[in-house]
Amino acid sequence: MVETPPDIQTPSDLVECTVLIVDDDDVAIEGVLRSFRRHDVTCPTLTAGDGREALAILRGEHPTKHISPPYIILLDLNMPDMDGFQFLQALRNDPALQRSVVFVLSTSARDQDMRRAYDEHVAGYMVKSAVGPQFARLADFIRKYTGTQNLPRDAL
Repeated sequence: MVETPPDIQTPSDLVECTVLIVDDDDVAIEGVLRSFRRHDVTCPTLTAGDGREALAILRGEHPTKHISPPYIILLDLNMPDMDGFQFLQALRNDPALQRSVVFVLSTSARDQDMRRAYDEHVAGYMVKSAVGPQFARLADFIRKYTGTQNLPRDAL
């Protein structure tokens, strides 16, 4: 009989994580949400229109939107007010948020943007046009990722 060490989580121990979608494009957000529904991604979701709103949510400073770990962030790069790169820099400089798992979901396929994002320790970089029609591949990826990964349950 094989016993699971007490410090290793089994799939039944995995806590459903929230997906924070940071994007100013309502059509893209709706596409992601529709794809999640169609492909049985059961994670709760929250949306933010730019990096500044996302930081307010993550820091517990937003008046109506609240999030608790575990969570992952789907981040667009091109947004008004605070873009994705500015958001990543602020996130990585915040001791309470620096370990946040971020996947970039962008229209940009430029190597320069990908390198810059990975320099900010993103977990992955997806180009919206390569993700596929209706974001089906994204939904499948998120379902598998959140169903198999152990994410931090609290800040620090």
